[in-house]
Amino acid sequence: MWRLLSRHVSKTQLAGFAVANMVGLLIVLIGLQFYEDVRPVFSDEDSFMRKDYLVITKKVGNLSSIKSLFGGNTNTFSEEELEGLRSQPWVRKVGEFTTSNYPIYGMISLSGQNVSLRTSFFFESVPDEFIDTEVDGWDFDPEKPMIPIIVSKDYLSLYNFGFAASQGMPQLSEKMIGMVPIMFRLTGSDGTRDYVPGKIVGFSNRLNTIIVPESFMRWSNARYAPGVVDRPSRLIVEVSNPGDVKMQQYMDSCGYEIAGDKINSSKASYMLTVVMAIVIAVGLVISLLSFFILILSIYLLLQKNTRKLQDLLLLGYSPAQVSGLYIRMVVYVNAAVYVVSLVSLAIVRSMYLPYLESFALDGASFLPASLSGLLIIGLITAGNIVAIRRKIASLWYVEK
Repeated sequence: MWRLLSRHVSKTQLAGFAVANMVGLLIVLIGLQFYEDVRPVFSDEDSFMRKDYLVITKKVGNLSSIKSLFGGNTNTFSEEELEGLRSQPWVRKVGEFTTSNYPIYGMISLSGQNVSLRTSFFFESVPDEFIDTEVDGWDFDPEKPMIPIIVSKDYLSLYNFGFAASQGMPQLSEKMIGMVPIMFRLTGSDGTRDYVPGKIVGFSNRLNTIIVPESFMRWSNARYAPGVVDRPSRLIVEVSNPGDVKMQQYMDSCGYEIAGDKINSSKASYMLTVVMAIVIAVGLVISLLSFFILILSIYLLLQKNTRKLQDLLLLGYSPAQVSGLYIRMVVYVNAAVYVVSLVSLAIVRSMYLPYLESFALDGASFLPASLSGLLIIGLITAGNIVAIRRKIASLWYVEK
């Protein structure tokens, strides 16, 4: 039966379909794999739905500087502004920075007896869900006072490579600095002075400040600055898409500033996503066109063999037996396309992967792209099978 029906099979048409389908599928796979390989450059987290945090302040102008000299603060966020920010579609959560409202003096004793370093200090706190460092004992007990502290890693770098290097002092690792004893003198508005020990328990990449637990901040503000109600001047915002143009427009219209260059790296990540989406869309369009090319080729082939197919059906062959020949042909061709596409993807990936080593990237898993290609080629094969069966069935019903 196959010798009879294969006489009108055009190898050129099958080859054209296979090449077009392979090109489309390969573009999709390269786009997906490249995105997976370079995504760690723009994000420290591995999931697609990663969290991004922005620290927001108000712009400081000449008028606000003059008012601050007379005890006024125009750079705080009102409740209406907080509600307006929470209502934005790209905002997930909003956290407030709480600042200590009393004088703090920090003292470090390196010898255990003589105080070597003294400086004025400040504390801030944020909700625990916004802290990116997991530490033990992140709490404060007034009965056993000891202040756990998280500081920015930038502070340690400034000391090691700036202050210590220029002053001939020893450089400290994170573990070593956690062993340095710190004593804080907390002064209340009524003249009360308490000396409370502290300890650096962690370092943060996200928060460029000195963080203490919220439990300590509530206790200390109530003890040393009773009755003082201060609005937040800084906010930490968890956003779903920091590269969104509407977000930047909203910040500019409200006079808000975003600390650091987080918005620039997030825009780069967003543009990478857009470019990869365009590449994948082009690949899907090519795959879809190749699907229609094969459908058209099969319909032309069936049209040429219409008389032979009708004779076979009259001789007692079932539509499933007749269509099975064409279905096996399609399955073999699509299977070959999938295998060749995976091999080509591995070759292309081996060519660009060495260039990513400068970013300390080893490459992501090959499995997501492979499964995506299998899904696409499976859908194309299923569509081909349905079209073949429907065409053969139409000839069967005409004969009956």
